[in-house]
Amino acid sequence: MRIKEKAWARGVFRLRVWKNGKLVEEDDGGNMIVDGARFQMAHFVAGDAGGRQIAAIALGTDGTPPVPGDLEITDPFIKDIDGVEYPASGQVSFRWVITTAEANDKAIREFGLLCADGTLFARYVRQKPLNKDSDFLLEGDWTIEF
Repeated sequence: MRIKEKAWARGVFRLRVWKNGKLVEEDDGGNMIVDGARFQMAHFVAGDAGGRQIAAIALGTDGTPPVPGDLEITDPFIKDIDGVEYPASGQVSFRWVITTAEANDKAIREFGLLCADGTLFARYVRQKPLNKDSDFLLEGDWTIEF
């Protein structure tokens, strides 16, 4: 008998863009759980948990589509995750906010989830750049489903 398993994990990225307090854009979709995540999870499951947890969001400028071997975010702005929730069994959601004072003058094309040791766990790329300015606030959540 053959057992068919679903993918080991998938991610759902959600972004809301506020300009001068008004919601002007929403962006959501799937993303690439990269090879670094498999490495981190294997070590985590074996009890080597130090630095393996997702701890930060990174915003970068590279618009190249994600591939499993991605290792980093280009020209990153990095910020700690603001909160963690567990919306359902087998799901964890990481909340984050980029304030009007952060990441300004950056043409944001990519987002990444980073582990505490700096390993890239997941990557999302936008179709068009988001030119971050001081009147923009970005908020979002990134849910990983197992």
